[in-house]
Amino acid sequence: MEKTVVLVTGGSSGIGKETALALSKAGCTVYEGSRRESSIGGITHLTLDVTDEASAVTVASEIISREGKIDILINCAGSGISGAVEFTQLEDAKRQMEINFFGTVNMTKAVLPYMRQSGSGRIVNISSVAATFPIPFQAYYSASKSAINAYTLALANEVKAFGISTVAVQP
Repeated sequence: MEKTVVLVTGGSSGIGKETALALSKAGCTVYEGSRRESSIGGITHLTLDVTDEASAVTVASEIISREGKIDILINCAGSGISGAVEFTQLEDAKRQMEINFFGTVNMTKAVLPYMRQSGSGRIVNISSVAATFPIPFQAYYSASKSAINAYTLALANEVKAFGISTVAVQP
């Protein structure tokens, strides 16, 4: 039986790292993509900047050339900033959206052609309970996670016919 091939973004720490470890222990072939070098036994690290569309495409292509497929994409890469809305620099807020939301978009767009071609796939987007219950002094984080939820729901309807499913997880 072929192993399930998984790409976990943000897999060098936090939820991404723990997810990658759990999937590796379950017998999956796991690739973790992150900006930080990572050496985790049983997991292949690929340098990835989710805010760079070309980086996303390169990583997806590399996995396809090695494995011939990507069964599951888990978008864990993210960042958090905190502070009052009126004092948060707009540049910082935009960077937060670029990583959390548009990073998810870049990765999804990079893997979708391969999943559509194979007729199957699963995309798991890590959101947050802050999307449903916004956190004071973390308005931009909450907004970025709300955007992920809306995107995931809309995407689900677009890709269902191709055998691809999507879900947003809200820890």
